[in-house]
Amino acid sequence: MAKITPITEHFQHFVENLKESFWGDLQGEVQRAAKKFFELLSERQRDLYMVSPRYGRLEGRKDYRNGYYERDFVTRFGTLRLRIARSRRRGFLPEVMAKFQRRAEEVCLLIREAFLRGLSTRQTGRVVSILTQEAVSATTVSKLIRDWDQAVREFHQARLSDEYAYLFLDGVSLRMRRPAGRKRVHMLVAYGVRRDGSRHLLGFMRSQGESQAEWEGLLQDLYRRGLEGHHLLLIVTDGCPGLAAALHTVYPRVAHQRCWVHKMRNILEHVRKRDYDEVKRGAQAIYLAESRAHAVTAFRRFRARWRRDYGSMVRRLERDLPVLLAFFAFPRDLWRKLRTTNVIERCFVEVRRRTRPMVCFVNGQSVDRIIYSSSSASTWNGKPAPSSCLHNPLDITLSVAIKQIFDMDIKSLSVSTDRFPEETELRYFFITGFALNAAKLPRC
Repeated sequence: MAKITPITEHFQHFVENLKESFWGDLQGEVQRAAKKFFELLSERQRDLYMVSPRYGRLEGRKDYRNGYYERDFVTRFGTLRLRIARSRRRGFLPEVMAKFQRRAEEVCLLIREAFLRGLSTRQTGRVVSILTQEAVSATTVSKLIRDWDQAVREFHQARLSDEYAYLFLDGVSLRMRRPAGRKRVHMLVAYGVRRDGSRHLLGFMRSQGESQAEWEGLLQDLYRRGLEGHHLLLIVTDGCPGLAAALHTVYPRVAHQRCWVHKMRNILEHVRKRDYDEVKRGAQAIYLAESRAHAVTAFRRFRARWRRDYGSMVRRLERDLPVLLAFFAFPRDLWRKLRTTNVIERCFVEVRRRTRPMVCFVNGQSVDRIIYSSSSASTWNGKPAPSSCLHNPLDITLSVAIKQIFDMDIKSLSVSTDRFPEETELRYFFITGFALNAAKLPRC
């Protein structure tokens, strides 16, 4: 039997150093390749612009080469110090860079995503600086977040397709800073769900309360933008009286389902502690029944048991029973989704988690930004829906160019191709492969 030799501390130290040197060289090579790529693009644009070749003397020329100027460009590979070619009249930025652009789009996306996931503006700057070696101030993060304002305005004006089968409506109260102190602001929110299970935020509106007039304003806006309700099968609400009255005005022919979670809170609100568990089990037996007929039977048992002790509560439940049992008319696998407004409640769990580091919203625009960005399209099982995002053209172009650059100048590597051909080929493979794999990551 072969003897197993234990790994010594010296060997472990050697392996750690090997890993560190390899990944360090890999990162450095990728940065140098990216830097060379951008500089070659700039040179190529200047050569195409100039009429005469380098050091040429042709009549009729209107401009002259004028060296280079340096400019920082922050990418996922770190901060690159680029030499940008210029003439006496203009500079020649690489085609993948916009004027005054200091960061690649994926870095801006990283900053917005980190902020959205719950980091404060200062924490976001620290995290991004670790990855890009560039200090990002809290002011810069705030400016990038304000880019969402235009997207929010376009969202409120966008046309809606009349393809939604289910509409979820609910209101939530959030804290916002006012000149007189922190105040509560109400947000009225509408979610639409198609037959394929994809859900989308259709609209939201700040209001002073949840009156019929306020809800009619939101519903009329949805109707004006294209949601006329020809394919709507069910509208699920939280039980607000003003909302129920507004539905009869805007969508009078669509079935209405009241949320069981809100109703259970109303039922259990005034129940004595000794009866709490029994009342809860009896009420749950109604919406967990096998069919509508079984649910009606369960309600009759509940009424017979608690009519004497909680008469007003039982009468209110009996009055609301038709809208509480509307979900039984739909396929069984949708019952759990249609009997509550948890679709919206889950969204506002994310909103409240996001506002925890900032205590409260500073103004109405910040409320709109967070709600809009937190409410991306997803399926009913809570997982993101397939995105139509395209790969970033900068990444794909960069990966191809890195290969071309190393093909042209393979001898510029620190390892001699004559002495170590296998190692050179291996390093070339990992550098180009790293960039190609990075380009495959989806960008949204």
